[in-house]
Amino acid sequence: MREAPEALELATRAVAAAEGDEVDALVHRERSGLARFAASVVHQPTLVDDASVTIRVVRDGQVGAVSTNRLDDESLGAAARRAGEAAASGRPDPAFPGLAPPAAPPKVEGWDEETAALDPGGIAAQAWTAIEAAEDIGLYGYFTSGVTELAVASSTGLSASQALTDVTVLALAADETRSGYAEATSWRVGELDPAATGREAADIAARTTGAGELEPGTYRTVLSPYAFGELLLYFGYSSLGALGLLEGRSFITGRLGERLFDERFSLADDGRDPRGLPKAFDLEGVPKQRVELVEAGVARDVVWDRRTAHREGRESTGHALDATAQAHGPLPFNLSVAPGDATDEELAERVGDGIYVTRLHYVNIVDAREGLLTGMTRDGTFRIENGRVTRPLVNLRFTTSVPELLASLPGIGAQATLVNASDFYDARYPFGTLVPPVATERFTIVAAGSAPGL
Repeated sequence: MREAPEALELATRAVAAAEGDEVDALVHRERSGLARFAASVVHQPTLVDDASVTIRVVRDGQVGAVSTNRLDDESLGAAARRAGEAAASGRPDPAFPGLAPPAAPPKVEGWDEETAALDPGGIAAQAWTAIEAAEDIGLYGYFTSGVTELAVASSTGLSASQALTDVTVLALAADETRSGYAEATSWRVGELDPAATGREAADIAARTTGAGELEPGTYRTVLSPYAFGELLLYFGYSSLGALGLLEGRSFITGRLGERLFDERFSLADDGRDPRGLPKAFDLEGVPKQRVELVEAGVARDVVWDRRTAHREGRESTGHALDATAQAHGPLPFNLSVAPGDATDEELAERVGDGIYVTRLHYVNIVDAREGLLTGMTRDGTFRIENGRVTRPLVNLRFTTSVPELLASLPGIGAQATLVNASDFYDARYPFGTLVPPVATERFTIVAAGSAPGL
């Protein structure tokens, strides 16, 4: 595992600048580049080199936290004083379990020298490779790579750091009447083929001309990894964290130990998996654990941070957000679905008559307690007829229950894909879902939308 000694030294300085019963500091450093392209022209190159420090001070059970990206000693001291003032002005927090004790983080992968060495010229060249592969249609999207450093130090003696790399290419091939989508992500640039991603998007777009409408109803459906990963991400936010479970907002509340889903379906959260975007510890410095969320259709657990675990007399699974965001509770950022045995062609055969969905857009939570989500299909929706993917369809509005979707799965694909979940608008923290395509008996369409294209 690649450590981040400079980030850890900064976190240690921040702790030394503060006064309290307990103090911790999180350093989040990013060096990244992004080449955004539109109509097959790289038009917006962006370079980021930034670091922030979040200082948390605990005094008499009261907690205050402040973040800054001014890193000199004087500025760290000022931020530490503000954190202390915030603690002093608050009420005692009986749910706060104290800061994490020292613990050795697991050794994980996640660092690649070739990815870390990518410079602006190399990033632009990779973007151009994707553009050239799309040939006769405009390509929109980006190529991005970055180095992220995380470090946590505390007055309890905790000391942990990690440096990690990530790279993503996203391609939307589109003109006025056609559109297709593809993406790829990894922590190793050598695993990506931007040209193949560009071609995949263009090939899908070429099949979307003359899209027809579809009557509302519940359809047997094949969901690509892009679509399935998006659904699971939002279901995870609403139902697979401990705070939602304890507050009764989760679909899982009162149902742990029950068979809720198809027995083919198993789901874990594993931040240490080298096939994903590995992390050794959470943003409080607690070591990451693999959590078996669903085993053979049975709901087994959710993810926990120190606050929620303290309420239930159990241990954190290493899923805390930073001190300024913990009102959201712990979240599953590394979802992974156990693959099945079906090829893409076999999934369509098992559906027989239904639809194929490449991608989802504008997904929102309608009812967390029921696992109900809404959104649009986009950039490659097709009919499945007689076990084959056939005619293109317009974009479709869906409102569907994820638990109902997962309750009956005629097939799960044999190959899992890492689907990026970062939008790269905020501080870089690479994460994604590791999922195969799936066939489901129930995906509910409520309206037809616009035709493919810009």
